Order: sequence, then C-alpha cells, then structure tokens
Amino acid sequence: MQKLNPARRARGWRESGVALLSAACLATLSASPLAAAEAEVNIDNFAFAPAELTVKVGATVTFRNRDDIPHSVVSSNQSFHSSALDTDETFSFAFEKPGTYEYFCGLHPKMTGKIIVAP
Repeated sequence: MQKLNPARRARGWRESGVALLSAACLATLSASPLAAAEAEVNIDNFAFAPAELTVKVGATVTFRNRDDIPHSVVSSNQSFHSSALDTDETFSFAFEKPGTYEYFCGLHPKMTGKIIVAP
C-alpha cells in the first residue's frame, strides 16, 4: 500500500470537501423554485402593448388600462376574464401552464393580444 505525504492527503480532503459542498449547493438551487417574473401589458389607444409577450411559467402578467374609456381582458380559451377596467385599473393573472394564450377586449373585440408562456 502506498503512503501519501501529509500535504497531498490534506489537498485530497480539501478537493473532496469542495466537490461535496458544490454538489450540495447545486442540489439546493435545483430544488428551490425560481422566483416568478412579473410583466405588464398596457391598454392604450384601443391597443394592447406589447401585443405579444413571452413569459416563463409562474409569471404574473398585469394588464393596466391607460385609456380614457373602459376595456376588459378575455382569453380566447376562457382561462381568464376581467371585469371592465376603468382608467388606471388593473387585472392580473398568473400563468401556471406553458402554452399560447390569445386574448381580446370583451368590449372591443378587434383589440387582440397574445401571451406565450415558456417552460
């Protein structure tokens, strides 16, 4: 059996400890949920801006009416529906599933938009 000198043995333990600590940190980071992002869609001049928005699963999108007349936000697949929003009122929805969500203004159906939810 080969004997290692004390300096080499200590370096081996340090390297093992660093590897173990790195693995533990990585496992902790992988297990903890990522913070969900927030995004905003403005309603102004009879349009949604941006008209198309990409977010990650878990993101909350807030629709804010900046127009001087009421608008609403209705998804084409009925997954969300706001009441009429007066000037400066908001409606928020958390997107928990990946996919494409097309929506329109329930009061002015020619106003359309799209939220793309990426995994």
